[in-house]
Amino acid sequence: MTSAQRVAIVTGGSRGMGREIVERLAADGHAVVVNYASNTVEADAAVAAVTAAGGRAVAYQGDVADENAVAELFDVAEREFGGVDVVVNVAGVMPVKPVVDFDLAALDRVLRVNLRGTFVVNQQAARRVRSGGSIVNISSSITRFARPGYAAYAATKGGVEAITLILARELRGRDVTVNTVAPGPIATDLFFEGKDEQLVARIAAEPPMERLGTPADIAEVVAFLAGPARWINGQVLFANGGAI
Repeated sequence: MTSAQRVAIVTGGSRGMGREIVERLAADGHAVVVNYASNTVEADAAVAAVTAAGGRAVAYQGDVADENAVAELFDVAEREFGGVDVVVNVAGVMPVKPVVDFDLAALDRVLRVNLRGTFVVNQQAARRVRSGGSIVNISSSITRFARPGYAAYAATKGGVEAITLILARELRGRDVTVNTVAPGPIATDLFFEGKDEQLVARIAAEPPMERLGTPADIAEVVAFLAGPARWINGQVLFANGGAI
């Protein structure tokens, strides 16, 4: 089966920033495979939203750090829509605690999901994304903010950025771009968890724009990298309203 329609895979696509990216790419004409970890209700809702707007989407549950599950994720895209052109890695976890108190089991989990997961998805993407395609990883501006409590999370995102540049160079001659988007604080459930109103207000006031980012802000950057931005490659784009 072949397809003229561009096809995107979005990991962590059932909620928050991932969900917004799913809907934006679908609006731009992509067929979308919505990967999710556990929330079937939200994943089905994402697919329904795309379908209701006239797009094409399917959901696939799978652990991004499991190479067999990720291979099947790409198989689904090829089986349902004919191939893969865009891969966006949104899936991630963000435990926050100082290094001195950080539980090592939690460290293992954040390394597995954020770093190994990105590596495994990028590995399949490197094998399967068609010429003219794009791989977009998600890092975080926390790599520059260096806030206390975020050492484990920032370490994984630094690794994501390293993978991005090296993979871009390894794909020389393939006409496939590899970039990272590094959002600042985004108004999602993941961000608000564990923060009181005062802390949220202080963080929101930091950028010159004087607000938190929105999932739509990041989806716009991803859509640019997934489509017209063919001369941007191996880069980290900091999308944080000018906070750094």
